[in-house]
Amino acid sequence: MQKFSILDLSPVPEGSTTAEALAQTVDLAQHAETLGYHRFWLAEHHNMAGIASAATSVVIGHVAAHTSRIRVGAGGIMLPNHAPLIIAEQFGTLGTLFPGRIDLGLGRAPGTDIGTARALRRNMDAGDTFPQDVVELINYLDDPQLDAKIVAVPGVGTKVPVWILGSSLFGAQLAAYLGLPYAFASHFAPAALEAAAHAYRSTFQPSRFLDKPYFMMAAGVFAADTDEQATFLKSSQLQAFANLRSGRPGRLPRPVPDVAEVVPRPYLESAEEALMISACGSPATVRSQLEILLEAYAPDELLVTSMIHDHGARKHSFALAADILSDLARPAKAA
Repeated sequence: MQKFSILDLSPVPEGSTTAEALAQTVDLAQHAETLGYHRFWLAEHHNMAGIASAATSVVIGHVAAHTSRIRVGAGGIMLPNHAPLIIAEQFGTLGTLFPGRIDLGLGRAPGTDIGTARALRRNMDAGDTFPQDVVELINYLDDPQLDAKIVAVPGVGTKVPVWILGSSLFGAQLAAYLGLPYAFASHFAPAALEAAAHAYRSTFQPSRFLDKPYFMMAAGVFAADTDEQATFLKSSQLQAFANLRSGRPGRLPRPVPDVAEVVPRPYLESAEEALMISACGSPATVRSQLEILLEAYAPDELLVTSMIHDHGARKHSFALAADILSDLARPAKAA
């Protein structure tokens, strides 16, 4: 691992507002910049009371305007919800305003329920045009073509870096075929992590974008001064996942001393399985757990995320994680 970054969902905690959540996202991005994180990504989700980043490109622009060095981007934009030209114009604008700092990660899932997807798209096409849409979008961001009848302005010539995101083999194979960097959503969908990483690396075709594969995996991190404190903080995200799986999504719950007392066992087991690619505990515990993950999957970059109810505790968690990751990212010392 050479770099480490943050995925933030702009969580809206119970007892808080979306305005406060967005302000905390900016504060966290500024904090991340001082801590040495390479990227700060935001994700597109809709019709979810606990996530404030639905208008992802708008939030990216707001964060980029309040930081100066850290790369800011989408992890990701759910491309089936949008026309490629619209996204090219949005991210071309961002790339023009903040040159060299914007990333565009593209996902194939809707990022919401089927009813909301209908409201977003108006026209639910049964065909899967994601690969073609990705290529179309890249072309809009590329150098101008003399015979082009449609030009993204801003957008053309910005060459905003495009990533493929995924939680299955489909995205891995597409990223490999197009020679693009690939990020796997192992922070909530770990089942296909090993297979996807292998498929991406083994079938990668060098391109004008990359001469070798670049693989990023996501992991949850819940760091605190003690193991007990970290487990307490993690209980919020376990509750949120359980609520989502049981059809009761809402704002990020307050942490509880014993999550098993408030979440039925089947839902808790499902949530724990979804969050299995994570590190939780004191700095020593988190370091040990991250070392195991990095050794097992050897990502080029690690994208860490966590849904912690208290903003101060969340900032402290990312600070502890940065100390650990900056050390793990250093070249190994000669024997």
